[in-house]
Amino acid sequence: MGRSSTRMEVFFVAHTHNDAERKPLVIPASATAERMAQAAGNFLDTLPPALREQAALPFDGNERFRWHYIPIEMWERKGVSLQDLNEKQQEAAFALMASGLSVKGYEKARAIINLETTLGEIEKAAGEARLVRDPSFYFFTVFGDPNGNGAWGWRAEGHHVSLNFTVVNRELISPNPFFFGSNPAEVPQGEKKGLRVLSAEEDMARQLLTSLNAAQKRQTIINADAPSDILTRDVPKVEFERVEGLAAESMETHQRELLMNLVCEYIDRLPEEIADIELRKLREGNVNAIHFAWAGGETPRTPHYYRLHGPFFFVEYDNTQNNANHIHSVWRHIADDFGVDLLRLHYHASDHQDHDHGHGH
Repeated sequence: MGRSSTRMEVFFVAHTHNDAERKPLVIPASATAERMAQAAGNFLDTLPPALREQAALPFDGNERFRWHYIPIEMWERKGVSLQDLNEKQQEAAFALMASGLSVKGYEKARAIINLETTLGEIEKAAGEARLVRDPSFYFFTVFGDPNGNGAWGWRAEGHHVSLNFTVVNRELISPNPFFFGSNPAEVPQGEKKGLRVLSAEEDMARQLLTSLNAAQKRQTIINADAPSDILTRDVPKVEFERVEGLAAESMETHQRELLMNLVCEYIDRLPEEIADIELRKLREGNVNAIHFAWAGGETPRTPHYYRLHGPFFFVEYDNTQNNANHIHSVWRHIADDFGVDLLRLHYHASDHQDHDHGHGH
């Protein structure tokens, strides 16, 4: 999407305030929240009682914080899967998914799901078909009442897709954790040969790395070997002891533009209203403090990893498995995954008078 190219001039302004003292920026996304509520309600209304009971879970409780991007054989999922649904119900499920994504984000999500068929064919041909690769093994769950005024959320999840949204007061949205993966990263054969669903996530980071001089690279490359997966895995809250890599303030103007284009690639997966809020939070935060760290090989098709560590967000990307042809990527909010910060503010503001929904964890 062409939104990122016009953004750069507004980002790099001298910031003197202390980020630690800043209150979280709370900006309504009412139109998207309404669309999500309608899509979730429509989806639940298509389901018979038994399936509805599986799909609709309480907002309060630990299940909302359980998430993962591994296959169903390794991670039992709640909710209803596409396999359980007829065509009309599947359409309603995908409409819910689309309510949380931009057009580009939705296309990526559907392409990742469709890759399961391709992956199954590749593994079968290689005599390695240990897991069932099925594009209907994606699960949809609604937490709480989308039509009420309380907090509610929803999740769409399966192998290499985990979308988690929390909605508060019918207007505030937390869109994290947000995971996309791709296996294969580049389809090696068959009718989809050459397809790279997450190409920009790799190519933009590599472009930034290539632009760095030797001194900058020494700061950026934190390890000669890439980790075997994203380091945060499926933790409910991101906690990193220290910020590593090269800070945006140590980059040249053109390098900072490459960095922001990369950040925007993750933000642009979201609907425009939410993406604009994320960008506003970036502008009003300390963009110069965003750090870019790299581990592993510098050349394509070698195992590699990178991290973007911002004042309020955290991105991890890893491509090491299957001969470095298998991507994992995640966008997190450091303080507001699963809407934890939004809920804290909400309960504080309502002075705990509203007991329709569970308390933030």
